[in-house]
Amino acid sequence: MNWRSEVRRFVLEDVGFGDVTTRAVLPPRKASAVITAQEACVVAGLREACEAFHVHGAHPRALVKDGGRAGAGAVVLKVHGEAWALLASERTALNLLMRMSGIATATMDLTSLVHAVNPKARVAATRKTAPGLREFDKRAVELGGGWPHRTGLFDAILIKDNHLKVVPLDEALRRAKKTGLRVEVEVETVPQARIAAEAGVDMVLLDNMRPALAARAFTAVKRLSPKTLVEVSGGLTRRNIARYAKCADLLSVGALTHSVKAIDFSMDLTPD
Repeated sequence: MNWRSEVRRFVLEDVGFGDVTTRAVLPPRKASAVITAQEACVVAGLREACEAFHVHGAHPRALVKDGGRAGAGAVVLKVHGEAWALLASERTALNLLMRMSGIATATMDLTSLVHAVNPKARVAATRKTAPGLREFDKRAVELGGGWPHRTGLFDAILIKDNHLKVVPLDEALRRAKKTGLRVEVEVETVPQARIAAEAGVDMVLLDNMRPALAARAFTAVKRLSPKTLVEVSGGLTRRNIARYAKCADLLSVGALTHSVKAIDFSMDLTPD
């Protein structure tokens, strides 16, 4: 996916056959605007916001870097151009900035909780993203210090419970290893984790295990195959993620992208 063309599509989708309000009430006039963070956050999406303003020929300038922190009241971007151009791109720029900064901020928050217990573990994204926004959601996770994980169904193998309703685990693993792709298998019990580790998979996903059981599975996997990565997933939140940090290399959190809390940003325009 070309992210620039996607941002352009978002802007043009919003404008449709024309911004009827601006056409009706504004004379041709140059203007400047500032975008301000209304709450402390990790900023993500400035690259995309700038591209949204470029669509109509405006001239944006980011004042912080993507992945940097901003306090409440901080100006993160300035833009100059025709007043109609600024207003035509405003909503798309803010929407991307709000969503991506929300994801990055949440990722950084969870990462800090995990690293307080296990500095080597990483918070990871899932495929539970909004259709059409996956590249932006995954980039926001990276900017927040997390790992984007699989892009889609095409770049790595993840054998899940529904696959195993069709084919036995040992056969599924044998077939998967022939592909040459990274192989991960989802397990729900310690014996399944042992089978996966003995088969030499790259990653074992411990799904919906309680912390004590996850710790047992983690130990079993590492004894059999120290290089195999162990991922924990299922119901991880701020309240419990630290309890899993010692028994995982990766902690995947679907809520980072499927239940993101947007960060509040506003744009204020001043006519020249």
